[in-house]
Amino acid sequence: MSKELEPLADPGLPEHIHRKADIDPIAAKRAEQQVAILFSLSALGTLLFIYSFFFVKEDAFIFLPILGNTNAHQLGIGLGMAFGLFFIGIGAVHWAKTLMPDQEVIAQRHELKSEPEDRDALVKAAKEGAQAAGLGRRPLIKRSLIGAAALAGLPGVIMLRDLGPLPGKDLEKTNWKTGTRLVTDPGDRPIKASDLEIGAVAQVLPELLPGQKRTLEDIGKDAVLLIRLRPAEFQLDEERLSWTHEGIIAFSKICSHMGCAVALYEQTTKHLLCPCHQSTFDVTRAAKVIFGPSARPLPQLAITLDSEGNLIAKQPFSEPVGPSFWERSS
Repeated sequence: MSKELEPLADPGLPEHIHRKADIDPIAAKRAEQQVAILFSLSALGTLLFIYSFFFVKEDAFIFLPILGNTNAHQLGIGLGMAFGLFFIGIGAVHWAKTLMPDQEVIAQRHELKSEPEDRDALVKAAKEGAQAAGLGRRPLIKRSLIGAAALAGLPGVIMLRDLGPLPGKDLEKTNWKTGTRLVTDPGDRPIKASDLEIGAVAQVLPELLPGQKRTLEDIGKDAVLLIRLRPAEFQLDEERLSWTHEGIIAFSKICSHMGCAVALYEQTTKHLLCPCHQSTFDVTRAAKVIFGPSARPLPQLAITLDSEGNLIAKQPFSEPVGPSFWERSS
């Protein structure tokens, strides 16, 4: 028995079987129309999404068997996006299976570096392939595909609208105004200078007007920390020193890096620490950043006393609180 390996015989390729659309012009025309209908259904699905997004009210409900009362706004958005993507995909598959060339092609191996003649032949083959795909002689498919593809990307762009209205100047404003009383959080009690001992820290918020309700957004911008030091420990210029009162200094509690709550105070070093990313601020130097990723000091709130001895804001924040945003001017 010979131990030599016999070379494998070339199995060859099975005989090519032509599809009906390859030999029957009527079948090819029918397939072309079917592909165009699928692309058109995709375009209608996208238009349904756009109509539902903008014109169907969010609280509109319709009754459907089995499903019962269904939110029409959400149903239209979901079905529109599903139809838009589903039918353009089915149309492309049907086009490939019925009309695009399906002959087996053998590509012989060659040197990695092609000769100029081979490159020219590749360009020619690509052009012939594009022509064989039928776009040039099947304008119905081309037009319907362009329409469906042009609309298919719109849902993703339109959904950016759900990110909410543009903030405008809202991010630069807080509820701190000249004369606003500082109240404890929690408790909403006015706070006096005598309530704070040396080294004490208190979180405060602006006092609300009668009938006004505090929102989570307000707390996210208005929260302030009061810290009392000995006046001699400050290393501030005259303006910043005038914003303090008897050693009490006020800073925004919202970190200027990512908006976390700066709530850790180290009394020995007079440092404020953000627990999220370890940005560290020096209280004695107007919350100057001494460590961490934050790029700006915490905004300082100027404070003074009212006629009743309660701490009040001397003026609003002189700069936006919190992290950077696109429209920020400082």
